[in-house]
Amino acid sequence: MIQGMLTVALTLYGISICISVFRIIIGPSLPDRIVALDMVGVTLVSSIAIISVMLTTTAFLEVILILAILAFISTIAFSKYIERGVIIEYRRDD
Repeated sequence: MIQGMLTVALTLYGISICISVFRIIIGPSLPDRIVALDMVGVTLVSSIAIISVMLTTTAFLEVILILAILAFISTIAFSKYIERGVIIEYRRDD
């Protein structure tokens, strides 16, 4: 029963990722694409967690942590790029 529910959840997450990739490709604006990219990251983290539960292993926990950190940092970097036009600001003491 639980295995079936996990399989259904994994299938729905796969559909969600496909819809998000579609939004990334033909999104009307850059902020929409960034939100969709963040959604892909969160959905991938959830999918890997479900796979880890299905396989009854803890080997994927490091992958989940690294992917979540990378998704967070990329969202912050893209948001800063939209706001200011640059990601890294160089300050010169003239």
